[in-house]
Amino acid sequence: MEKLSIKTQIGTTGIALPPIIFGTSALGNLYKALPEGQKRSIIANWFKYIESPVVIDTAGKYGAGLALEVIGNGLRSLNIDPGEIIISNKLGWLRTELKTPEPTFEPGVWVDLKNDAAQNISYDGIIKCYQQGIELLGGDYKTEILSIHDPDEYLMAAASDSDKKKRLDDIMGAYKALVDLRDKGEARAIGIGSKDWKIIQMVTDHVDLDWVMLATEYTIMDHSKDLIDFISVLEQRDISVINSAVFHGGFLTGGEFYNYRKVDHENHEDRKLFKWRDKFHRHCSDHNILPSDACMLFGISHPGINSIALNTSRPEVIKHNIELIQRDIPKDFWIDLKKDGLIENSYNFV
Repeated sequence: MEKLSIKTQIGTTGIALPPIIFGTSALGNLYKALPEGQKRSIIANWFKYIESPVVIDTAGKYGAGLALEVIGNGLRSLNIDPGEIIISNKLGWLRTELKTPEPTFEPGVWVDLKNDAAQNISYDGIIKCYQQGIELLGGDYKTEILSIHDPDEYLMAAASDSDKKKRLDDIMGAYKALVDLRDKGEARAIGIGSKDWKIIQMVTDHVDLDWVMLATEYTIMDHSKDLIDFISVLEQRDISVINSAVFHGGFLTGGEFYNYRKVDHENHEDRKLFKWRDKFHRHCSDHNILPSDACMLFGISHPGINSIALNTSRPEVIKHNIELIQRDIPKDFWIDLKKDGLIENSYNFV
C-alpha cells in the first residue's frame, strides 16, 4: 500500500492537512487504559500509511496531559524526526493534582489517571497551558497548531449574566494569547475546537482564525442546514475545517457513550438515539457497509471540510481508514438512508 499523499493547505500557513488527522484521546486512557505497547503501535502506524509530515490532534484535557506524555515518549522511542510530525494542541485545560478517587473534569470517562485537570481559559491561562504542553511532550517536539478547547463548556458554566460577560472576556483574552504566540512564531496556525458550532461562529466573527474543529456537530446523524451553510461560509473565507467525533463518541458504531456521556435505555430521549442507530445499522448490514465507514465518509463529504480527526484504540484499523478515505460508498446506500429519513433529502454531498 502506498502512503497517502493527498493534502490541502491550511489557509496561507503553509501547513498541509491530509484528509485524515489522528486524534489521541485513546492515548490518554479514554474509556479504558491501553497497554503501552498498543499505544506505541498506534503511533508507529501513523507514519506507516501517511506521507510525512503526519498531523495529529491532542489536548491537555486528554488524560489530564497523559496523551501528551505518551506522544512525546512514543515519538522519541521511534526516532521520529520533529520535521515528520505536526502537532495540534487544543489549549484550555491545565494538569492539576489529583485529590479525589477519580478525576473531576469528566467523571466516568477517563481511566487510571494519576492527575486531574482544570479549565484555565484566559490570556495567562492559555500561555500556561501552552508551556505545560511543551513540557509534557518532553521538549523535543513543537505544537505548531494551537486552539482554544471547549470555550462552549466554559460559557455554559456561567452562573449569571455578569459571569457570562467575564467568561466572554476571558475567551477573547485567550485568543489574544494565541494571536501573540502566532505573531512570535511559536505557532503556525490558530483555531478553535468546540462542540457548539455557534460558538465557533461567534469567535470567527472576532478573531482571524486559520482553522476550526467541529466536534459531534456534523455527523451522519446530525447535520443541520444552518451548519452546512456555515461550513460553506468558512470555505469562502479560506478557513480550514476539521471534523471530529463523527461517531458521536463511539455511539454510532455500537458504543455505550453518546457525546461522552453514558446512554440509558430507560431514558426517553436516549431511546430515540437507540432507535436511530438501530435503523442505521440495519441499512449498513443490508448494503454490507461498516457503520464506521459510513460515518467517516459522510463526515468528510462536505467540500468545505478538509479533514476528519479519527481517534482509535486499535492500531490495525488505521490502514483500513486510510484506504477507505480514497474510495466511495455506492449511491444506493445514501439514497436508502434518505428514504428512511436518516439523512436530509436536501443533502447533496453524498
